[in-house]
Amino acid sequence: MEAVIAVVALFFVLFVVLGAYATVKAVGAAKRGVDRTITQAKRTVEDTTLRARSLAQPGPAGQLADLRLKLRTSMRATQEALQAGVGEDESLKESLALFEQLSKHGRELDDELRRLEPEPDRAKLAQRLPALRERTERVVKSADSLRWAAHDRARKFAEDDLDTLSAQIDVEAGALRHWTTEPVAVWPEAPEPEPTATSGQTWQETSESGGARSGGARPTGAGSGGGASRSGESPGGQEPPRPAITPPSARPTYPWQKKPRPESTT
Repeated sequence: MEAVIAVVALFFVLFVVLGAYATVKAVGAAKRGVDRTITQAKRTVEDTTLRARSLAQPGPAGQLADLRLKLRTSMRATQEALQAGVGEDESLKESLALFEQLSKHGRELDDELRRLEPEPDRAKLAQRLPALRERTERVVKSADSLRWAAHDRARKFAEDDLDTLSAQIDVEAGALRHWTTEPVAVWPEAPEPEPTATSGQTWQETSESGGARSGGARPTGAGSGGGASRSGESPGGQEPPRPAITPPSARPTYPWQKKPRPESTT
């Protein structure tokens, strides 16, 4: 019984600890979200104020506001580009570390420009303005160089991936169209017909011509006559030629024909 109570108490304590941990994490995430929202709102308000001062206030005060606006815009864009690309490209970690060092100089310069905005001595402010503009341009140039290098690196990787993918697609398309590269005849060629006997030849002449082509003459003598042919046939086995005009006595008569009259002697 005591063991059961101990196990139940242990589970209860474990649930309480897990609940407290989850509550702390949720509160922390909500606080970070609120802080991020407040920071973005303050940044937007301050940027809008600087843009309005640069346009509305002439002289050194407006120029200071314009320098602050350029510095903040460049540093913020570079930070977002590097932080977005470091998750996909590990080599950007070194660039991000260099940007953190550059950010220290940028924050110092922004604080100095902000302190000089309410300066009443405009002549003294005008004397220091060229040096401040040069420092601002150097920081902005370095930040822009890091940002555009990261953009070019990402674009180069995307182009290489696209070229490789295009080459693979071309190979696959060629494999799918393999029948267009090596055409094959649809119908096979018909074999040449073997020579056969014509209607005017007998089987003997065909065999004789075949024997002559094979390389030797074949004897065609038959019967005891030693070369005598049958009656009515020529020695070569062909029928005798018929006369071109059949004599009247040899013509056949038909029952519907009239009998010829004898010629008169008178």
